[in-house]
Amino acid sequence: MGTHKKLYHIVQLILLLSFLLIIFEPSFQAAEFYADLTIRVDPSGFVTIEGVTNYQNLTIQNTEQYTSKQQSYWLLNITKTETFSEFVYDLLLPKGSSINYIKTSGSIRIEENLGGLLIKGFGENESLSILIQYQTEKQDESFLQENMIFILLLTAILLVSLLIIYFYSKEKKTKETTQVTAARAPQINLKGLNIRQQQILHLLQEKNVPMTQTDIQKELRIPKASVSRNIHGLERKGLIEKEQIGMSNLIRLKKQ
Repeated sequence: MGTHKKLYHIVQLILLLSFLLIIFEPSFQAAEFYADLTIRVDPSGFVTIEGVTNYQNLTIQNTEQYTSKQQSYWLLNITKTETFSEFVYDLLLPKGSSINYIKTSGSIRIEENLGGLLIKGFGENESLSILIQYQTEKQDESFLQENMIFILLLTAILLVSLLIIYFYSKEKKTKETTQVTAARAPQINLKGLNIRQQQILHLLQEKNVPMTQTDIQKELRIPKASVSRNIHGLERKGLIEKEQIGMSNLIRLKKQ
């Protein structure tokens, strides 16, 4: 009789344990997965998920499997139907993003973060689900802001290059003009002239403008008396001519 009672109690205990397992089975299942994640979405739709989790292949680098685009609207869909005992995440959308529609499991809070949007999510004993439709209308403006230094540097290099080309062309043109002028200048017969007279003629030919005796003296760095004497000699030979301007004489080559 005692043996039957023991068996009866054992059967009752087994039935009770089975009943408890059936009741608390969802709780046991909920304890299977957990996640503490940082989710980043770049302007091109690539998603990077980093952090700590025991859910297989949830963390991933630069994937497009969670995003799609239709016209100017992006859709982010991260859905895991298994139950997580706990999940927490920080989700960063690209700079300039605006959210049109959002539906998630658990609780969320949306904040601005360095020109973008930061979505903080948390949940317990439920599946992980993140569904967001958003736009990045300010993407071009953000690109300009981020690359402003590069754009300014490129512009400066371009301007410097244009200035170098301009001055090089101007200098080349001046040299060509000088060469043409020199080629067109009349050939002077230097026969019978001393060194000083030849220097004076070459100077007048090079400058191609009338000069005072003082200017000639400064250019050639010779005594004033020597300049006066040699100019007088050149005038007598008919190679130069003088023009009285006030207290000074302008000296020029005589037209042949």
